[in-house]
Amino acid sequence: MRAYLTVFRMRMHMELQYRGAMIGGILCQMFFGIVLTALYRALYAGHPQAIPIEHVVTYVWLQQACFRMLVSSDPDLLDKIRSGNISYDMCRPVNMYWFYYMRIMAQKLMGSIMRGVPMIVVAALLPKGWGIAWPHSFAGFCAACFSLVPGLLCMCALENITMGFTMRTLDPRGIQSMLNLLMVTFSGNLLPLTLFPDSWQKVITFLPYAQLLDAPIRLYTGEYAVSEALRIIPVQLGWCFALTFLGMWLWKSNKKRMIVQGG
Repeated sequence: MRAYLTVFRMRMHMELQYRGAMIGGILCQMFFGIVLTALYRALYAGHPQAIPIEHVVTYVWLQQACFRMLVSSDPDLLDKIRSGNISYDMCRPVNMYWFYYMRIMAQKLMGSIMRGVPMIVVAALLPKGWGIAWPHSFAGFCAACFSLVPGLLCMCALENITMGFTMRTLDPRGIQSMLNLLMVTFSGNLLPLTLFPDSWQKVITFLPYAQLLDAPIRLYTGEYAVSEALRIIPVQLGWCFALTFLGMWLWKSNKKRMIVQGG
C-alpha cells in the first residue's frame, strides 16, 4: 500500500509543475462556460423550461470545472505502450493495474482542483443567472461531495479500460475518441442530462457515465433529494466494482499475450 501511496503523491507533485497548462485550461473552460451559459439563456428567453435557468447554469459551470477529471489520460503510459518500455514497469514488484490506477487518479484529482477551484470562485462572483448558484442545502452539498468520490473511481476505472484496449491495438486514438465522445455526451458535459426527455433519462442516468458528474451535480442543485443519495451511491459503487473487475481482467489478459520486440 505504501508503494501505491507514494506513486499517488509523486504524480500529484508532478501535476503542480504545469502551471502554464493550468492557466490555459482555466481560461479555456471559462470561455466555454460563458458561451454555453449565453446559449442556454437565449434558449430560455424564447422557450422557458420547467428546470430553473439557475440550475442549468450551475450544472454547466460545475461540469466545466471538472472537465479535466473527465478527459485527462496518462501520456507516459501511452508512450510506454507504443515503445514497449512498459516491459520495464512489469518488472516492478507491484500490481500494474493499481500502479497506473493511482497515477491517473492523482492526475485527475489534482488537475481538477487546480482548474476547478479558481473557476468556481470566479463563477460565484458572476451576476445571478450567469454564475454558479449556492447549493440547495448543506446536506445536499455534503451528499454531492461524498458522491464525487465513487464518481472519480469510476472515471479512473474507465481510463484504465481504455489503456487496456490500447495495449491490444497500440493506437489509442480510436478507442479513446469513442469513449471520450460517450463520456462527454452521457455525463452531461455536452448537454445537461436534465434537459433530455424523461423517458431517455431513465436509461441514461443508469449508465456509468452519468455517475461521474451528473449525479453529484443533481444532489448539489437539489434536483435529487438528499435521500436519493442512498440509491445513487450504491449504483455508483456497483459500477466501480464492475468497471474495475473488467479492467483488471483486461490487463491480466494483455499481460499473458504481450510480446515486446526490439533490443
